[in-house]
Amino acid sequence: MGKKYKKPAVKETVGSQYYVFNDPAEGVDFDIESYEEDIVQTDTVKNITVTENMESTVIKASGKDYDTVANTTSIDNNVEVVAVHPDDLAKMRGEKIVNGLKMGGSSNKRPFFAWGKVVKKLGGAFRYVWYPKCQLVENTDDIATSEESFSEQNDTLTIRAYKFDGENTYVEIDSESETFPTGIDEEKFFSKVITKPEDITNLLGA
Repeated sequence: MGKKYKKPAVKETVGSQYYVFNDPAEGVDFDIESYEEDIVQTDTVKNITVTENMESTVIKASGKDYDTVANTTSIDNNVEVVAVHPDDLAKMRGEKIVNGLKMGGSSNKRPFFAWGKVVKKLGGAFRYVWYPKCQLVENTDDIATSEESFSEQNDTLTIRAYKFDGENTYVEIDSESETFPTGIDEEKFFSKVITKPEDITNLLGA
């Protein structure tokens, strides 16, 4: 048996975030084949903390634990940002804007949207991730009195990702992977919401 030495690249910084709202037909909550035309890119992210919400079931046989089946029910991305566009935040919250007046605080249905992130690693390596079915479940809006020197006043968006095809919660590519699709860069990967392997094939063909 041989030995193979690996030195994975360490994470250096978070890159851009991307989002685009789902555009289902009337009476439908989510349509994996339909998103709005414009994908928004922002460079406002300070920090992202990921929490997987799991359900685990222990299978017992012959008087002992035989196996454990784990199922990821959803994934929370707690995204600390230095700024967020007010119209997009209102839309994520399910709020209405009428004559420039935001109507909020009611129990509005929050729309689904796709959300993507970039993880940059030392040495030029990277990881690109799409979460095709997300909702904003919580956000902070903190503000403090200005002092003599400027200090950041950041907000946190909790973006919850659900299974978008009944099985998967996210898709990603990693430049360190032996199966990395050469030819896919950030611009191509985030030019559309990726939901299946054929999407990568189409991007390479384009």
